[in-house]
Amino acid sequence: MEEKKGILYIVATPIGNLGDMTLRALETLKAVDVVLSEDTRVTGNLLRHFEIKKPLISFHEHTENDKAMKLVERMKAGENMALVTDAGTPGISDPGNVLVALAAEKGVRIIPIPGASALGAIVSVAGIDMREFVFKGFPPHKKGRQTFFQSVAESTIPVIYYESPHRVVKNLELLLELAPEKHLVLGRELTKIFEEVVRGSVSEVKAYLESKVGKMKGEFTMIVYSGTKEMAPTKETNKKARHALHAS
Repeated sequence: MEEKKGILYIVATPIGNLGDMTLRALETLKAVDVVLSEDTRVTGNLLRHFEIKKPLISFHEHTENDKAMKLVERMKAGENMALVTDAGTPGISDPGNVLVALAAEKGVRIIPIPGASALGAIVSVAGIDMREFVFKGFPPHKKGRQTFFQSVAESTIPVIYYESPHRVVKNLELLLELAPEKHLVLGRELTKIFEEVVRGSVSEVKAYLESKVGKMKGEFTMIVYSGTKEMAPTKETNKKARHALHAS
């Protein structure tokens, strides 16, 4: 009789508001033998908040393949493991693909536990046709950056990417040179206390962000698309979020 193999669960965690932790995610984290985390300190805080005690093993983008293979061997031997990242869904600009590929190759069952994602959040409030779009993760810092934004400028469908507050204005400066006619839906601090969604042309959104220099924190999630009309820049904030639970 073949020995029963363990399961690898890919578990989404909140991107800010702890109230977005799903019941299924909590049940999974309570049930597994081990939790694999991008940063054990961040995940440790999350587990303590929900009063979950589980062994934590570090697993991030620089984890060596031999360590990943040892984890897969443990799953093949019957251990159930959950993979989480610091926030959001593993595999979407976050570690996870290597482990999933190795686990699949070795016949380990892989189950997604869906939940929060900055990508899904911004798409849901875009207000434009998002039946087709391109997601490009984070732009390169140096090599390939011009090519990255050239492809954004030339795209005929909406392009979504992430950016840090330290680079977002320079990001828009380059975009303004390449495609001044484009429009943006920009989400900042999604689900967190200072959440806001800004809409407008590239120049309008750039001017708005420049007025906030030194006050911006958190990751940006951006949609660049071909606007059909000029839009006055608007800012939408989630006032209710201020009274909800938030991750530190």
